[in-house]
Amino acid sequence: MTSVSAPTTTLLHSPRAKNLALALLAMTQFVVVIDASIVNVALPSIGSHLHFSRTDLSWVVNAYTLTFGGFLMLGGRMADLLGRRRMFIVGLVLFSIASFAGGIAQSEGWLLAARAVQGMGAAIVSPAALSILVTTFADGAERNRALGIWGAVAGAGGAAGVLLGGILTSGLSWRWVLFVNVPIGIAAAALAPRTLPESRADDGSRSFDLPGAVTVTVGLSLLVYAIVDTVNDGWGSTATLLRLAGAVVLLTAFLIIEGRERHPLMPFSIFRLRTLRGANIVGLLIGMSLFSMFFFISLYLQDVLHYSPIKTGISYLPLAVGIIISAGVASQLITRVGFKMPLIVGLLSIAGGLVWFAQVPGTGGAFLADVLGPSILAAVGLGFAFVAVTTAAVAGTEPHEAGLASGLINTAQQVGGALGLAILATIANSRTRSLLHSGVAVHASVALTKGFDRAFLVGAGFAVLGVILAALLISSRDSREHSDAARSGDAAAVSVPAS
Repeated sequence: MTSVSAPTTTLLHSPRAKNLALALLAMTQFVVVIDASIVNVALPSIGSHLHFSRTDLSWVVNAYTLTFGGFLMLGGRMADLLGRRRMFIVGLVLFSIASFAGGIAQSEGWLLAARAVQGMGAAIVSPAALSILVTTFADGAERNRALGIWGAVAGAGGAAGVLLGGILTSGLSWRWVLFVNVPIGIAAAALAPRTLPESRADDGSRSFDLPGAVTVTVGLSLLVYAIVDTVNDGWGSTATLLRLAGAVVLLTAFLIIEGRERHPLMPFSIFRLRTLRGANIVGLLIGMSLFSMFFFISLYLQDVLHYSPIKTGISYLPLAVGIIISAGVASQLITRVGFKMPLIVGLLSIAGGLVWFAQVPGTGGAFLADVLGPSILAAVGLGFAFVAVTTAAVAGTEPHEAGLASGLINTAQQVGGALGLAILATIANSRTRSLLHSGVAVHASVALTKGFDRAFLVGAGFAVLGVILAALLISSRDSREHSDAARSGDAAAVSVPAS
C-alpha cells in the first residue's frame, strides 16, 4: 500500500466538544439508517397511489440500499481525500434534495430514481461520519463508548423508522416519510462546520476510481433484479440467466479494475487484517438476515393483523427500545471481554428471534402472543451484533484507513440487506403464489403468512452461518487485545497483525 503521511486533522480536545460532535454524527447516522425502513409502513399506501405491483414494492427499499451500499466505498475514499467534514456536508445536501424529490414523486420511476439518489447521498454521509468518529475518539474505552452510542442509534434506526413511518403516514401522508429528512439534513449540514473537526488522509492522490464504483453498483443491482424477478420469469428462464451472467461479468470487471487501478476503490491490501476480513463477511450476513425482518413484519401487521400504519409503527417501539438498551450493554461488554463473544451472542439471538417469528399464525394472530417476544429477542441480537461487528471492523486500522474501513463495513451490511431482501422476498412471494395456485382452498392471509414464515427461517439460517463464521474468522487474540487496551485506558491503537 502507498505510504501515507499522518492525516491532516483539527482535533477536538474538550469532552463537551466531543460529545456535541458525537451527538451530531449519531443523529445523522440515525436519519440515514431509518430511511432504509421508514418507507416499510408506507409501502401499501405508496403501492396504491403510484400503482406498484407487490413484487416491485421491494424496490422502494432496494433502490436506496443498493446505491447506498454500492457507492459507500467511493464515499469513504472521497471523505479520506477531500475532507471528511466537507463530504459529510455535501452528502447531507444531496440526501436532502433527493428526499424532497421523492416526496413530490408522481410515478413509480420518479420515486425509485429519487430513492437511488438518496442512497448516493447516504453513501457519502455515512462513511464520512463514522471515520470522523474513529479519528476523533481514541481507540479503547473512549471509542467503545462512542461506537456503543453509534451502534444504538444505527440499530434502533430500523425499528424507529417503522414507528416514525407509521405516525407520518397516518397523520399526514406517505410523502412525509421522505419530506421529514429535509429539515433534519439541512440543520445537520449547518451545524457541521462549528461542531465537527476536519480531517483527511494525504496520500498524494485525488483518484476516486469511478469505473470501480459504477461496475460494482450496476453489477449488484442487476444481481438483485435477477433474483427479484425470478417470481415472474423463473430461475431457468433465458431472461434470468442473462441477468445473472451480466451481473457476474460486471462484478468480475470490478475485481479486475481494482487489481489494476493505482489507487483502487477497495485496496485489497486492507484485507491483510484478519479481523477486518471476518467482520465484513459477518456484517454481510447480518444485513442478509435482519434488514428484511422489518419489511415482512410491517406487511404481516398490516396485511394479516390489519393494523393501521400508526398502530404498526407503535408496535415497533419495544424493538427500538430493546436495541438501544442492548447496544449500551454491548459497548460495556466489549470493553470487558472484547468484541467476539458479544458478536456471537448477538447472532444467536437474531437467529432465535427469526425462528420465533416464523411461528406467526395466518389467522388468529396477536401482537402480544406472536410478535412481542421475538421482537425483544431480535432487538437484543441486533444491538449486540451491530456494535460488536462495527468495533471489530475498525479495530487496528490506521487513521488514513478510517474512511475505507468505515465504508467497507457499511457496504457489507447494506449490500447484505439488499441481497437478503431480494432473496427472502422472492422466497416468500414464490411460496405464497404456489399455495394460492395449488388448487387447494387456502385463505389469502394464510398463504401470505406461510411465505413470510419460510423467509424468516432462511433468514435465521443466514444468522446461524454468521455465528459459525464469526467463531472461525474473528481473531480471539485481536478481541482480547482490544479489551485489554480498553480496560487499561491505553489510547494507542491496538495492533492487529496481518494473517
